[in-house]
Amino acid sequence: MDISVVITTYNRYTLLKRAINSVLNQTYKPKEIIVVDDGSVDNTKDIKKEFKDINYIYQQNRGISSARNKGIKEAKNNWIAFLDDDDEWLDEKLEQQKNYHDKHNLKISYTDEIWIKNNQIVNTPKKYKKFFIKNHTQIISYNIIAPSSILVAKELFDEVGLFDEDLKICEDYDFFIRVAQKYPIGFVDKKLIKKYAHNQNQLGFNRFLDNYRIKALEKYKEDKSVKNELIKKYKIILNGASKKGDKKLVKEISLKLESLL
Repeated sequence: MDISVVITTYNRYTLLKRAINSVLNQTYKPKEIIVVDDGSVDNTKDIKKEFKDINYIYQQNRGISSARNKGIKEAKNNWIAFLDDDDEWLDEKLEQQKNYHDKHNLKISYTDEIWIKNNQIVNTPKKYKKFFIKNHTQIISYNIIAPSSILVAKELFDEVGLFDEDLKICEDYDFFIRVAQKYPIGFVDKKLIKKYAHNQNQLGFNRFLDNYRIKALEKYKEDKSVKNELIKKYKIILNGASKKGDKKLVKEISLKLESLL
């Protein structure tokens, strides 16, 4: 299995070095490491001096989806693993996933993860429990897959499309729904990545994430299971908006809800 690793980064030079080193320390080595710099204005460009064998690509700031898509297009190998610049892999991450795919004829898999906040390991909420995903209905309520944990056949992007560059966040959630509508997503039941929280917008702590999940789900509202999930989320938002007296939001969500009922 020949693997290209795509690392996206923006103004995180020190963290980027940690991420790259976690790839270099893999017991199963990838064939190439692609770093897509999404318009950094710090000293990220110097990364090429420290890691001479990486493929460093700079682009004007266009967001993480654009950066990932650039890496996908540049990748020379048939398998792609993603790593966000503030995440870190455990040494056997790629080896464990390679072994999993050697046994199972699947186009994509993900792994379990360790969450770290304020330098301490935190428990993963039960709603983010990982499992083998048979279809998209199992993941529309919550995104349980970390992009830094996936290993995916490059051909899959030809079938389901690239990351949606119109979504600022939850672009991974959107992509995994599209994948799971067509294919199962395998699960390696081992904690093989570390995810670090630097602010309240990470590790699912952002209580406004549902607004972005809704924007992603609205693309697939013709799907019955997605439609039902949207109705549920709309009702929750409508209830909150009514209590706050937000007439504009009440009207907006009421119209959306009526269109689905």
